[in-house]
Order: sequence, then C-alpha cells, then structure tokens
Amino acid sequence: MVSEEPRRVLDPERDAAALKALTHPLRIKLLGLLRQHGPATASELAVRTAESSASTSYHLRVLAKYAFVAEAEHRDGRERRWQAVHSATSWSGEAMSATPASRAYVGVSRRVQIEHLETSLVRHEADVADGRLGEEWVGPSGISDRLPRLTPESLAELWDALDRKLEELTARDAADPRAAQVVLLTAGLPLAPAPRPVDAPQAPGAPSDAESAI
Repeated sequence: MVSEEPRRVLDPERDAAALKALTHPLRIKLLGLLRQHGPATASELAVRTAESSASTSYHLRVLAKYAFVAEAEHRDGRERRWQAVHSATSWSGEAMSATPASRAYVGVSRRVQIEHLETSLVRHEADVADGRLGEEWVGPSGISDRLPRLTPESLAELWDALDRKLEELTARDAADPRAAQVVLLTAGLPLAPAPRPVDAPQAPGAPSDAESAI
C-alpha cells in the first residue's frame, strides 16, 4: 500500500539493512521509474531498463522486503504489479556521512540521478521536436549552472526556500490540466579552492568563481 507520508526519511542506523539493499543502481532506477510512471509489472520495467524480467522481479522483491515498493492493484491474475510506497526518499547529509554503507548509497543515488537527467534531456528534446510538447514550454524549460559563493548556512537556507516554493507551486497547479511532469534536478556541491601554481597567476580579465559558469 502507498504510505500516507509522501517522503521516506532514511536513517543510517535505523535503516542500515535497507540502505545496503538500496545501494544498487538498478534498484534505485526501478524505484524511480515507479515513482515517475506509476505502477508497473516486472516485465514492463524490464523493457524500460533493458534488463531481464527475472532480474527486475528479483530486485523488486528486495525493494518490497524493505518497504520501498509494494504490490499494486492487479489488472488480472497473471502478473504482479508494483508501486512505490513513497513519492520521494530524503535524508540528512550529516547523518548519512556516518557509515560506509550510507555514504555508498548517497554516491550511487547521485550518479543515478545524473543519468536520469541525461535521459530526461533526450526525451524532452524529442518531445519538443515531435510536437508532443507545446511551444509554451520552450521558454520556461532549461538547464542552468551557476557558481555562487555561499556559506554553509546560506546553502541550507537555499534548499529550504526551494522546497517551500516547490510545495506551494505544486499545490497551486494540482488541478490545472495544463500541468505536466517536470524533471527538476538540483545540486549544491561546494568545491574547495583549486591549488594554483605559483608561476601561473590569473589572467587579466578572467572571471572570478562567483562570475563564471561552466
């Protein structure tokens, strides 16, 4: 059954076994597909992931064991359908740095998210080119990379503000028939200053970190 709580908050101590089970790229992908597209069978997910149905079925059972997915209503009695129990997974970054298993999960999940962004970009471009998305989506769509200079407190405040605004807009658009699913992947990854060779000063006119973008 689907949980009344929209998010599952992982704790590295309480959920150690679940985290270890989830530290598998295919399981993270399967969970993401169920959240994005709704209930599906192992065979349907096998087609989406280019895996065998035996493989997806096995990994779905592991996800079910740790309450990430559950059986959905069946259209017939021949094959099980699965659904995600929660709409999102979240965690405390500080807490998840405590154990090797939790750090491994964070690393794997981030890389799967980057793969999801690439897949979504390809699909978005095809949807626009083939007319499945209207011209009104061309302007607001995009990917931005910025390099602001922030304190740890400001970065945390930015995340909180983004979460609040996203909840507000999602609630506002819930009943609007024009609303479409939007892949919104955000990152806040502080970088330590790169060492600069003593004999290689910054070139005149070169932008600072706060002004540059990749």
